[in-house]
Amino acid sequence: MLVRDAMSTVVLTIGPAHTLRQAAVLMSARRVGAAVVHDPDAGGIGILTERDILNSVGLGQNPDTEYAHAHTTTDVVFAAPSWTLEEAAGAMAHGGFRHLIVLADDEPAGIVSVRDIIRCWAPKRRPAARVPA
Repeated sequence: MLVRDAMSTVVLTIGPAHTLRQAAVLMSARRVGAAVVHDPDAGGIGILTERDILNSVGLGQNPDTEYAHAHTTTDVVFAAPSWTLEEAAGAMAHGGFRHLIVLADDEPAGIVSVRDIIRCWAPKRRPAARVPA
């Protein structure tokens, strides 16, 4: 199975001047664990994850005054839609992260997460057997 088959095409894109609270509200509303941060002034595309927000709050930083650009990972590993899920999982395990931005024609086309990969690899749930009355 390929990354294109597992990735979410719901890509939340925010700017570097979004506060962490704004990012968290948007991520929560869209039920995603990461946002693509587009910052043309700093070299392009980064990623802000729920872990980045959690780490900031855990340090006692104010999510209303902390900006995405200060917490964005900019040395991002990107996946191609044609990668296998094994390649994506290997990149995540090697890098110690849970989300990969999927690029197609140098633009974000989706995000694949560990959860997406597990959904593809786990056996499908079967309905519970009904016992006749």
